[in-house]
Amino acid sequence: MKILKYSLVLILPVLVVLSFYQKGISTYFPIIYAFGIIPLLELIFKPDPTNISSVEEELRKKDLRYDLVVYLMVPVQYFVLFMFLFNFTRLDLVLYEKIGMVLGMGMMCGVIGINVAHELGHRKKDYEKVMARMLLLTSLYMHFYIEHNRGHHKNVSTPEDPASARYNETVYGFYFRSIYNSYMSAWKIANDQQRKNRSAVFSLKNEMLQYQLIQILFSIGVYFLFGIEGLLAFLGAALIGILLLETVNYIEHYGLQRKQVSEGRYERVLPLHSWNSDHVVGRLMLFELSRHSDHHYIASRPYQILMHHDNSPQMPTGYPGMMIMALFPPIWFKIMNKKADDIRNLVSVA
Repeated sequence: MKILKYSLVLILPVLVVLSFYQKGISTYFPIIYAFGIIPLLELIFKPDPTNISSVEEELRKKDLRYDLVVYLMVPVQYFVLFMFLFNFTRLDLVLYEKIGMVLGMGMMCGVIGINVAHELGHRKKDYEKVMARMLLLTSLYMHFYIEHNRGHHKNVSTPEDPASARYNETVYGFYFRSIYNSYMSAWKIANDQQRKNRSAVFSLKNEMLQYQLIQILFSIGVYFLFGIEGLLAFLGAALIGILLLETVNYIEHYGLQRKQVSEGRYERVLPLHSWNSDHVVGRLMLFELSRHSDHHYIASRPYQILMHHDNSPQMPTGYPGMMIMALFPPIWFKIMNKKADDIRNLVSVA
C-alpha cells in the first residue's frame, strides 16, 4: 500500500480518457475532479506532518517500485495525448465540448507531463533525464529542464528568480513575468554553458537550440497527422499545462525572500523559503510535490522520502485549493499577505 497509494494519480488519466468519449458536461469531469472533488477532500482530511523513520527512508530509496510508478507516467502521457488528438479531430463535437477536452488534456500536461518531468529532471541517470525531456515536450516547455534545475533552484526566493512570486504580485502579472523571463533565463544559462565549453553559441550543441528544433518538429508531426485543428488543440492543451505549472510556481514561493549576505550572494536555501502543504490527497496526486520546502532544501531527495519541517511556512489548504484562491487576488492577498508577514516577522526576530 505504501507504493500503491501513489498509483492513485492514474485516476486523472482514466477520467481524461473517459471524458474523450463523453458528451455535454461530462467532458469536464477531469476539471471537476481536480478543482472540485480534491479541494473538498482536502478540507475534510487534516494535513499529516508525520515523517517516516530513517530506516524506512533507506528502504524506500532502494525500492525500485517507486521509480517504476513515475516511469509509467511517460507512456501514459503519450497514450493520452494520442487519444486526445485522435478523438478531437474525428468526433463531432460542439465548441464547449472541445474546450472540455482541451482542458482535460491540459490537466494531463500539467499534472502528469510537467510535474513528473520535474521529479525525473532532478534524477542522475541519463535515461531518467531523457524521460523528463520527453514529458516536457508534450507541453512544449523543454526549457524548464534547464532553467528550473540551474536557475530556479539557485535563485529561488530572490529578485533574480523569475519563478518566485513577489509580495503583492497578482498571479496574472506573474504569468507574463515568469514565462518570459524563465525562457530568456534558460537561453542565458545554455549560452553561458556553450561559452564555458569554448563552443559557438549558435550551435547544435546548444541545449536550448536543440529543444526549439525538437519542439518545432514535434508540432509539425502533430500537424501532418492531425491537421490544423489537431495542432491548435495540442497548442491549447500545452498552454493550459504551462499555466498550471506557473500557477503552482506562484503559490510555492509567494512573498518569501532569502536574506542577501553580500553583493549577488544570498543565504542558503532553507525550508522557510518555500510554502509547504501536508494535505494528504494533494501529496499523493502530485507525487509529494506539495512538500516543497524539503524539495528545495535538499533537491536530490526523491518524492517518496520528502519530509515535513516544523519551520516551513504552511499553506492553509492543498495545492488545488490554493491555485483556485490565487485566481482571486483580493482573497489571496487578504489571506497570504498576513501569513507572509508573519514569516518575515519571525525571521527578523530570529
